[in-house]
Amino acid sequence: MTNLHVLSDQQAESLTTIIKEARSIVACCHKSPDGDAIGSLLGWGEFLRLQGKNPLLVAPDACPDFLRWMPGIERIVRHDKHKDLVEEALEKADLIFCLDFNSARRVLDMQPALENAKGPKVLIDHHEAPDIDACLAISFPQMSSTCELLFRIIHQLGGYDLLTRNAILPLYAGMMTDTGGFTYNANRPEIFHIIAMMLEKTHFDRDKIYRNVYNNYSEWCVRMRGYVMSQKLVVIDGTHACYYALTKEEMRNYHFMRGDAEGLVNEPLRIKGMRLSISLREDTERENTIWVSLRSIDQYYCNDIAEKFFNGGGHKNAAGGRVNGSIDDAVQITHRAILYFAEKWKMG
Repeated sequence: MTNLHVLSDQQAESLTTIIKEARSIVACCHKSPDGDAIGSLLGWGEFLRLQGKNPLLVAPDACPDFLRWMPGIERIVRHDKHKDLVEEALEKADLIFCLDFNSARRVLDMQPALENAKGPKVLIDHHEAPDIDACLAISFPQMSSTCELLFRIIHQLGGYDLLTRNAILPLYAGMMTDTGGFTYNANRPEIFHIIAMMLEKTHFDRDKIYRNVYNNYSEWCVRMRGYVMSQKLVVIDGTHACYYALTKEEMRNYHFMRGDAEGLVNEPLRIKGMRLSISLREDTERENTIWVSLRSIDQYYCNDIAEKFFNGGGHKNAAGGRVNGSIDDAVQITHRAILYFAEKWKMG
């Protein structure tokens, strides 16, 4: 029988106790939340409600439109829209769950309120090098997603039989999106055992969830993605690496909405021999802020590049960061990063 347990007996007992005793719970995720972050909030939030709790679910800012089909999405409160409400809740909380992020820096403007909150924090995450001051840190970078980790925890705590579609659908979607539809970081058999358990419990339509996420773009989004691949992609000869840069003006021209660039950084890896793809995207609201996404394949690690050049980090084949400067600054840094990449692995 497949063993899904991730906690020690002491950790499981401690987590059960602090949930039982908590009266005011806040669960939060990182900024620009993706499928794993939103799925974690909704899936874990539903599990807590099944324990008789009423957690406040918080995201620093908006989630992409293609995730708005998720059951319970209306429960999530945005810090950027309800700052006073969220910060008061953090101040009064006697239990805070930090889901799918390893550092308070990843909640941006919510960071001071989170760090100053007096309630005990529980970290549940799959990113490397966690630095949050938590009474319980459940960190497993080898997991495909935080949603996989949460399902394992729920199962270990005896909550599987209680789970409803409102918990399982977001958790499944988080696993699916953080593995690109189970095309990377999804080779361990436990993942598919978990999927089988989810399907057995609720008989949901996996194909429909895939369409909800990946076949839900606007016409302008499809045109923008074609434009980027046709006109903006820069392949550096002899390096097996490439990048593209998307400016605020270009995004305005294509009526850009949050989520329109989701997954686009993976597309260049379809090119034969391509091992590293970097996306540079100018923030539409903040000046001199460029968001960076990196994807790589096999043993060519991009988290090292994210840390060294882009003030970021992540997983070996999927990482992110930012440049505090102009898009031209980001392009220059990217060229240096690619040359470093090529030299490090003796490519070209």
